[in-house]
Amino acid sequence: MNEYGVVLESGAVRFERVLPGPLERVWAYITESGKRGTWLASGEIEPRVGGKAELLFKHSEITAEAPPERYREVHEKGWLSHGTVTRYEPQRAIAFTWPGEGQATSEVTFELAPEGERVRLVVTHRKLADKAEMTSVSGGWHMHLGILEDRLTGAPPRGFWSRLGGLEAEYAARYAEAVK
Repeated sequence: MNEYGVVLESGAVRFERVLPGPLERVWAYITESGKRGTWLASGEIEPRVGGKAELLFKHSEITAEAPPERYREVHEKGWLSHGTVTRYEPQRAIAFTWPGEGQATSEVTFELAPEGERVRLVVTHRKLADKAEMTSVSGGWHMHLGILEDRLTGAPPRGFWSRLGGLEAEYAARYAEAVK
């Protein structure tokens, strides 16, 4: 399976991973603060449409690598984002708004489907403002989903900061022609 995200349309990217199950375990890593905090961001997501989705991004909790200077404060102190749940189907799908650049708001959707003893996770991020935001978001999702896979397989979490810049450059090249 290709780990790279794909452009669905202008302002939308999709990632797919087939992860070790069972489904309930993968769902817990998406919806439960403590588990989600090991690969993405901790914080409360109310299990209902219209509920709040507060995510505390504190990368020092997901990687031991030192961050680039421009990310040092967020890495150490964290950054709290506020969103709203827009879809909630237990153990099948959850979506919520995601703060974007400036006042813009995008939306991220997590969809799960069992595949034998494994689980297909599809993450779609829509309403991204422009190619630069698509590139940044894609590098981030690529890394965060890799760390989720590491957590679920019991592997040591892969490096985050050491790979992010290279991935963003790869996505910029991939999207140069795909997104006008």
